[in-house]
Amino acid sequence: MQWKNLLCPDRIRDYKGTPGRGDLRTEFEKDYHRIIGSASFRRLQDKTQVFPLDKSDFIRTRLTHSLEVSSLAKSLGQNVSEEILQNIKDESFLPSYKADVCDILQCAGLLHDIGNPPFGHFGETAIRDWFRIHMPLLKWKGKPLTDVLTPQMQADFYHFEGNTQALRLVTKLHYLVDAHGMNLTKALLGTIIKYPVSSLEIDKKSGDIRTKKMGYFLADEETFRDIQESTGTHGKRHPLAFLLEAADDIAYKTADIEDAVKKGCLSYEQLLQELREYQTEEQDEAYRDLTGLLEKRYQRACEKKMDHPRSNAVQNWLVRVQGRMIQSATAGFVEHYEELMAGRYQSDLFDGIPGTLLMEALGDIAYQYAFVSTPILKLEIGADAIFDFLLRKYVDAAILYDSDEPMTEVQKKLMSMISDNYKAVYHIHAEGKDETERLYLRLLLVTDEICGMTDSYAKELYQEFSGIT
Repeated sequence: MQWKNLLCPDRIRDYKGTPGRGDLRTEFEKDYHRIIGSASFRRLQDKTQVFPLDKSDFIRTRLTHSLEVSSLAKSLGQNVSEEILQNIKDESFLPSYKADVCDILQCAGLLHDIGNPPFGHFGETAIRDWFRIHMPLLKWKGKPLTDVLTPQMQADFYHFEGNTQALRLVTKLHYLVDAHGMNLTKALLGTIIKYPVSSLEIDKKSGDIRTKKMGYFLADEETFRDIQESTGTHGKRHPLAFLLEAADDIAYKTADIEDAVKKGCLSYEQLLQELREYQTEEQDEAYRDLTGLLEKRYQRACEKKMDHPRSNAVQNWLVRVQGRMIQSATAGFVEHYEELMAGRYQSDLFDGIPGTLLMEALGDIAYQYAFVSTPILKLEIGADAIFDFLLRKYVDAAILYDSDEPMTEVQKKLMSMISDNYKAVYHIHAEGKDETERLYLRLLLVTDEICGMTDSYAKELYQEFSGIT
């Protein structure tokens, strides 16, 4: 892979600014403004990161998480670019590319969760589970959908992913000018595709991170192929996707700990004890130094007579951890540079790099104290009821929509409530397609609508449809 292709500034639809307007922005800087000005980005302020429908101003939403990932990704871009220029000395990487890399990663951080449904990652699980259970039971002209839809069409729903939905959202559903969505640069689109495989090519046992999940829906395959051709990735992962993933890992593994402490799910004492006892035989000096630093931060907070020394210690310590993790991810990228550029590297940037154990520890601690805590479990059970209700209502109506099959008045009303933009995109892409493809696109229309909902809207809609006041 070549940097001149990887940093492709072209868009799916050709776009040229009006001459004489004095717009000195690069194409990647324009991407940034398109993203932050979008309704889809604003909706992230009411989408769950870990704690659904939380009323606290201190707990992260998808919006604040995305801003943190964006910042960390840009920092990684700066570090890695300097390493390439000063130490690796890859002559194909021009000095001007540094700014482009930083801008692309900054934008990718803003976008990486933009396709996620309400209620966090649980929302993805709820959608997948619902279709696995109900697909054989749903009928089209007397036949089960499993006998009508192709294997890939079915697999797209069985393996539904927010990452995949993000690509669909920014290339089609953000319908302002036409059906090309935000019409972002291909370099940016290539960066947000973490898994460049279809739903039929998923192989979690392959050992290759690129096949862990799917990266595009069948409906968006043409767009995916266009991006791959322009960036020269050809089925490989874009090198910047590794940096985006590292930024996401750093952000959520530190943020989840901080939020768990603020919610009272995890205490300073528990965190310190868990860190000390985590795989003691694998701990190296760097790990023990960082664990000891947490205790020192607490002692310093006590000396300064902070009102909340434990919380203050955790927050300050996590900032230090983020700095160390940025160094580790940079080192991982440099160490595996040739493999990354050849598309042969199969793991994440922390694999085998100092700091890996701490990342694993933070993830395990957050899972134990936050993700399986009673408040989260209760909210997820409630969210499952919301997803089940909305999917049943909308799928029943969507199967019959835009067909010669009769619809009830309630089904017509349900379809009238779906975004006009999403329906316009459906009709554009359904034109000229056969009956099976149109049916598949109508099911996608439902997941498009639900993924576009905020937590609050999904809850309110469920209550209103159920007659709950």
